[in-house]
Amino acid sequence: MATDYDAPRKTDEDTDSIQALQERVPDKLSGVVDVDDADNPGFELAGQDLADLDLDVVVLPPQADEFTCISCFLVKHRSQLDHEEKLGSVCRECAA
Repeated sequence: MATDYDAPRKTDEDTDSIQALQERVPDKLSGVVDVDDADNPGFELAGQDLADLDLDVVVLPPQADEFTCISCFLVKHRSQLDHEEKLGSVCRECAA
């Protein structure tokens, strides 16, 4: 037997009116928005003009105990070095 999954399904619960549904929900939950600064750490929203902001970024030179993986291009500690190739160093994650 074929089933039409696009056909609307009606049950006894679907026949409740909007008023009956509103009576089930307590009023103390409706319209209350809990605004807590701890929940909003201050992320910038998309579309804001940030052209007038000056961002100071400190770029450190390569350290003696670091290398840049030629596969993932991440700077890693020498303890994560798997092997050296002609082109450069490869980390353990990329070698696996």
